[in-house]
Amino acid sequence: MRAIDNVARNKAVVRKLYEECFNQANLALLNELIAPDFVGSKGELGPREFAATVTSVQTGFPGVQFRIEDLFGEGDRVAVRWTFHAAHGGPFAGVPPSNVHVTQQGNVIYQLRDGQIIRAWLQVDRLGVLQQIGVMPPSFAAPRPVAVAA
Repeated sequence: MRAIDNVARNKAVVRKLYEECFNQANLALLNELIAPDFVGSKGELGPREFAATVTSVQTGFPGVQFRIEDLFGEGDRVAVRWTFHAAHGGPFAGVPPSNVHVTQQGNVIYQLRDGQIIRAWLQVDRLGVLQQIGVMPPSFAAPRPVAVAA
């Protein structure tokens, strides 16, 4: 397969992950899209643990919808920048539902092999979500360093 065809196929796999698995809650597709030897950014292994992560988001934010902002690929990697919108209507990460509408942004780099995702590196604005649902104060930030005169 030509490299350009492979990149296009990899991008289609990642788009399908968001549009069908995440947005339509079709987790049965994960066995097709996620390799048995998959490793996630938190150490999740395989499609079953990937599905557990997706389920925890869908439980905490019922009806969550991911919007792909950017999607591009090179070689065996696909990068995606997304935004999700949903109400915090269920328990999430030990936090009871607040029913507050939240927006979260994230960036993920996926590595693929033979049309399946084998690795993911995820960065999300978790602090922003915790602030939106009232767990952390909006002004929570690291203190600014104090300049010391020499």
